[in-house]
Amino acid sequence: MIVNAKKMNPDTFHPTSLEGHAEPIEGRATNLFEVAAAQLDKAIDAMNLDPSVATAISQPKNELIIHFPVRLSSGKVELFKGYRVQHNNILGPYKGGIRFHEGVYLDECKALAAWMTWKTALQDIPYGGAKGGVKFNPRDYSKEDQERITRRFTHALGTNIGPEWDIPAPDMGTNSDHMDWMMDTYSNIVADKQGVKRVVTGKSVPVGGSRGRTEATGRGVVTCIEKWAELKKLDLAGMTLAVQGFGNVGSHTATIISRRGVILLAAGDHTGYYFNPEGFNPYRLRDHVKETGSLKGYPGGQEISREEFFATQCDILVPAALELQISAEEAEKLNCKVVVDAANGPTDLEGERVIAERGIDIIPDVLANSGGVVVSYYEWLQNKRSETWEKDEVRAKLEAKMRKAYDRVIEKCEELKVDMRTACYILALENIQTVYQRRGIWP
Repeated sequence: MIVNAKKMNPDTFHPTSLEGHAEPIEGRATNLFEVAAAQLDKAIDAMNLDPSVATAISQPKNELIIHFPVRLSSGKVELFKGYRVQHNNILGPYKGGIRFHEGVYLDECKALAAWMTWKTALQDIPYGGAKGGVKFNPRDYSKEDQERITRRFTHALGTNIGPEWDIPAPDMGTNSDHMDWMMDTYSNIVADKQGVKRVVTGKSVPVGGSRGRTEATGRGVVTCIEKWAELKKLDLAGMTLAVQGFGNVGSHTATIISRRGVILLAAGDHTGYYFNPEGFNPYRLRDHVKETGSLKGYPGGQEISREEFFATQCDILVPAALELQISAEEAEKLNCKVVVDAANGPTDLEGERVIAERGIDIIPDVLANSGGVVVSYYEWLQNKRSETWEKDEVRAKLEAKMRKAYDRVIEKCEELKVDMRTACYILALENIQTVYQRRGIWP
């Protein structure tokens, strides 16, 4: 099914929904796939991509929409809507997260799947891109009912996923528990009961997950910040930080980089935004969020508005919530040296233009938050080889991979005089184009 990104209907368009991660933005509604397509077009123009390759990657290969009933623990039967978009697999199996969120929509999954294709190609790992989700708010359901929903969704997907075909992972609203349930369900509907652990990544360590996977995206973000500071000849010690979204990625970014002496001045989520001129203890803030589910009620610091958060004077701004958070309006208020895209697509097209005009650096999402899929690949390799790596080994491999990718992006920026995002896309597209040209398009 090919869907026109500009056709607005319930499957292809949803107003920006940020509940659970950031404050809703009243009156703003942008189609995420249009943003992804515009970014791709800019890179294609900068590198003169083979038109046949451009055509092949312009839309996902497969778009699945699944309605499936679930009998909940109360005995009530509810009908749920699930998605799985498989963008491209010329480099290897489709790879991408599963999100549980009431705002999931088709074009969001299409954009996220495409971005995963560019991430894996940029990092030179043998995966393609995919994304999926189920349209519901997991906070409204018990753990038992979430398990029922996860297992029923996995069963409905059936052989549309597989350890050498399409490999899901955790995303917004999901974690290792959900991946454990997905893997167990899949293993019970295929013949190879023990050889399918790698059908998903992001599992808990006892059932085949990788050490260091939970922190991987945040650690990758920090590695990018470290590289940025090194190239700018800046000392991280004493620098200041603001983080939007304090879930897995935001909290790990804040805690890990605090060891370099970076001070967390401001943090925000769907309950509000908070500022402490003396700096928050990111570990205590993380523990509070784990215990209560949000930043609300944390003792210390003052509540500020969303506008004041984005205007906070700091060195590093990390949007780690949902997409499309920074438009031209927010970009005009920014008072930082660098924006680091820990979330997928946190900056819209006009916002990015304004940021660039103001001379603020951007480390784009396809590079900054690619640490998660890198360690997912390591998990997949460990399962494939029946190995278990120590956390220090995983961390060392991840850091080396992130640093190498960052260096390649900077080289491409200097070679073609393009911004970092465009350089990331060009590197990814060069990799993909080479394989298409060698393999051809059958028949």
